[in-house]
Amino acid sequence: MSPTIELADQVFETGPVVMTPSCVEWALHADEWRFRIEAHAPGVFRLRCGPRTWLEPAKPTPRAQRQADMLLVRQEPVGEMECRPLESGGWRLTQGDAGLEVGGPDAGLRLSRGDQCVARVRLPVRPAGGGDAGLWTLAWTLEPDEGVYGLGESLASLDRRGVRLVSDAPADRALPLAWSPRGWGMHVNTLDRVEHDLRAEGAYAVQARGAGLDLFLFVGEPSEILNQYTALTGRAGQPNLWPMGVWLDQAPGQSVEASLQQVRSLRGQGMALDALLLADPAILGFQVDKPVFEWAADRIPDWRACAAAASALDVHLAGACIPGVLQGTPLFDEWADRGWLLCDDEGEPWVCPGTPASGGRPFGLLDLTHRDAARLWTERHLQAVEEGLDAPACQAQFDLPDGIEARGGETGAVLRTAYPHLARRALFDAVAGPRTPQEGVMLSRDLFPGVQRFAWQQGPDVDNDWDGYAATLRAALAVGNSGVAVQTHRLGNAQRPADTMTPELYLRWLAMGVFSANFSFQGLPALMPDAFDADTRALVAHWLQWRYRLLPYVAGIIDDAVRTGLPVQRSMAQAYPADADAHAWDTQYLLGPALLVAPVMRPGGATEVYLPRGDAWWDLNTGWRYEGGTRWTVRPGLDTLPVFGREGHMLCLGPAAQHTGEINSARILEEVWMFGMPEHNPVVMRNKIRVMQMQGSSYIKGLEGLRILPSEGLEVKRRGAEVRISRAR
Repeated sequence: MSPTIELADQVFETGPVVMTPSCVEWALHADEWRFRIEAHAPGVFRLRCGPRTWLEPAKPTPRAQRQADMLLVRQEPVGEMECRPLESGGWRLTQGDAGLEVGGPDAGLRLSRGDQCVARVRLPVRPAGGGDAGLWTLAWTLEPDEGVYGLGESLASLDRRGVRLVSDAPADRALPLAWSPRGWGMHVNTLDRVEHDLRAEGAYAVQARGAGLDLFLFVGEPSEILNQYTALTGRAGQPNLWPMGVWLDQAPGQSVEASLQQVRSLRGQGMALDALLLADPAILGFQVDKPVFEWAADRIPDWRACAAAASALDVHLAGACIPGVLQGTPLFDEWADRGWLLCDDEGEPWVCPGTPASGGRPFGLLDLTHRDAARLWTERHLQAVEEGLDAPACQAQFDLPDGIEARGGETGAVLRTAYPHLARRALFDAVAGPRTPQEGVMLSRDLFPGVQRFAWQQGPDVDNDWDGYAATLRAALAVGNSGVAVQTHRLGNAQRPADTMTPELYLRWLAMGVFSANFSFQGLPALMPDAFDADTRALVAHWLQWRYRLLPYVAGIIDDAVRTGLPVQRSMAQAYPADADAHAWDTQYLLGPALLVAPVMRPGGATEVYLPRGDAWWDLNTGWRYEGGTRWTVRPGLDTLPVFGREGHMLCLGPAAQHTGEINSARILEEVWMFGMPEHNPVVMRNKIRVMQMQGSSYIKGLEGLRILPSEGLEVKRRGAEVRISRAR
């Protein structure tokens, strides 16, 4: 029988056996087990409990080190804390205003901010079995009106109360971070299975498997939690500028020439576009008898001519790939003998059923834990990039059966969790190449611990109706709550009936996509702008001009995400945790720090908007100022979107363009909109604009040559390179 550990055990009354400014540790069960708490960072506590041989291995194996690197980019604690005993029993650990109490009469953990308890969790740790099969149970107590956010993608409610999620079940679309607006967050640090059960009233049960428990607890505002979580687990780098331009997803069965003709048609109507994503199946793959890539000759007879034609249009190409080799080929047999493919429990190569990327043909999965196999796959894609492929797309979150094993020993839930991470890492290395800092994107829908390290996440497939439009928006906000900075949207779905896509829905969906991380047109003719009347096409061109004018701001938000971990589209619960009224408005969002966007989500035009408390808001369409904490009914036309500027902020806009190649990197800005007296430096790509306040005025450097639109009641005076904003007299 495995040992039982209760935080109320008298062992906590004897005091720690280790106490340093960053670490406190108790001995358990004749010192064969340890319970360790680290001040991992300000507001972050790391709890580890288990056998000493698990907690302090004599020499970490390469497999263990590889898995640790997949989970964390910062292993060592950087915080400090105070530890003191409590009169009621147990101990209190404090970092600034973040506190953690362990043990005591209620046998649990208590997280606090200042004098306020923000979370209680019972931690009766009783592994259900020995070794790696241990089951560790955490029982959180939730207040009746307390929301729990994060935990991956949701197409419905952003509050995850009422659901059950399994980390390694691909259909659950789970991610490891959970948090509450009350001021706590939680992350179980493992590649093994974690089950999140929020179905019971007032309770949140977490079960994690493994030989030991590794748990991170966060205290703070949601923005602080996301900051610390992504600093701990990794953040994406800044992508190139071109992926932020408009995309076109090729329709199934469509020829490349037909897609390029669609690009020419859009450009001829004044509509901007930057990238073409070629449809499944994969456009390149291994030859049948050589470890060399070849282009799909039946779809692209001459890849070089195709790449040249796209380049002549300033269009970047992306396309699907599969991390494997087709069954029934000599190369499949050769790599099976070499041990480069994932195998079943009898040592035979496991055959993955056909996928859209493989054209329905079964294939063997490359064992990406094998360094030589992973290196070869990266090198072949690097060559493809050099030949004109700007971004690979890969879906590698396979539902691998138990018993399938990698060379490194990964199997079961660990392999299901690790494999998409390994695939994405290998492809990103090919795209980013040797550049420092690494720039580039690879497209995927896969969700796994560490997904936020990669800059470009694809949105879900949804129906071509108002509910599908709402689902893609909620999905982006949900993964943003989970630490993913960028998720894109598809304007419709070429795989679903298109007769429900009305001009009104099309334009509302498009407007939301313009004010997001990014979006893509669908190449199905019924979902292209040419399928609609001339007035609708003119409005499409209008919104695309807005998209390109917004690029410096959106690029600046993504640049900020590299430093803060905050997403491009931010839910109301995340941005305004103290305003409980705001949390119900789950299709409103902040686009970066400066803009509140309230998309029209139903036909008819009229929509309600809630302006959160704590800020005043300026309507971009009318210039009127509104106090926060108020609700308004607005009726925007199809050429407008309810967008409000946050007081004290600025919006910097660039020029309209047909593609990002027309944007002068030395002059990316054209105009500045001000929302009240400027107090904050603007968010903008390559920002060199600085705001300083003095004697009731704002002094701004970096606005030379730009048009300045102050809000009502302000006046602008230029003094050389400096601009003074003051109250109008």
